[in-house]
Amino acid sequence: MSRMTPFTSPLLLGFDSMEKTLERLAKANDGYPPYNIERMRAEVSGEPERLRITLAVAGFSEEELDVSLEENQLIIRGRQVETEERDFLYRGIAARQFQRVFVLADGMQVSGARLRNGLLSVDLIRPEPERMVRKINISVSD
Repeated sequence: MSRMTPFTSPLLLGFDSMEKTLERLAKANDGYPPYNIERMRAEVSGEPERLRITLAVAGFSEEELDVSLEENQLIIRGRQVETEERDFLYRGIAARQFQRVFVLADGMQVSGARLRNGLLSVDLIRPEPERMVRKINISVSD
């Protein structure tokens, strides 16, 4: 029996790479660190839509965080370095590395990132796509 996915429709052509990306993301989601995604209100009418991704990264410094854009993927990594000079009586806060991946739609742009009070905020802009209509000529052979 074959597996049916939304991308197996004969009307959706060229979406096989998107299906593979979605499968990879579903497997990689462990829930750490927790995050929010919010839509920001436009300050000026007609301004493109803005989104903000906020991750709870308490205990991470700016040097221990990396935000990068690889093709259409926003990748946020955190790596804390263990120091041997600390002697914990109790350790409830783990020094844990993470990688969180967000797939961005075509045309989305990262406008900046800010670390404040243990929260890493990454701002995105989604410009309004151009509406394009193109006439395709039909050739007739004799």
